[in-house]
Amino acid sequence: EKLQDLVSGNLEVCEDFISAEEENLLLKEIEPYLKRQKYQYDHWDGAIHGYRETEKSQWPVEILRIFKRMKDTAFSPGTKLLPRVHGLDLAPNGYIKPHIDSVKFCGSTIAGLSLLSSSVMRFVHKEHNTVMVDTLLPARSMYIIRNAVRYEFTHEVLSDEMSYWRGEHILRDRRISVILRNQPE
Repeated sequence: EKLQDLVSGNLEVCEDFISAEEENLLLKEIEPYLKRQKYQYDHWDGAIHGYRETEKSQWPVEILRIFKRMKDTAFSPGTKLLPRVHGLDLAPNGYIKPHIDSVKFCGSTIAGLSLLSSSVMRFVHKEHNTVMVDTLLPARSMYIIRNAVRYEFTHEVLSDEMSYWRGEHILRDRRISVILRNQPE
């Protein structure tokens, strides 16, 4: 299969998915939970460096409206989402190593909002490491990973030193992602 065929429809970036005001609402809600923790430099499965995270199931109605928009855009009608929304805070020197999220923890689709700073996400085919796609995730965008890209490609958020998009350095500052996942199949 051609790379384009694998990626088409299975990897999307929706730029300016949320407004600056909505980004501030999300930050105001999630930061108190994150700030209680120190940045960690080792993760239980080794996938993340320089992070802190939280999961929340209770959100104000204004934020639930954002999540509904995410769900309507990223997931098929009737899809059951995991009850907790994952918040992941990467320090300016943090990064996410190549990994495939466990099928035990989530289903075929992952949708995430990128807050605070832009970043570059890299996808590499799990069996053919020369098959690679870099994607720019601008601040306030939503990325969607589904099906073939979800199961057949590792994904990673590049460190600031490695963060280049079309030859231009993308300054990676602190980045928070707010992630919805569907239930495992």
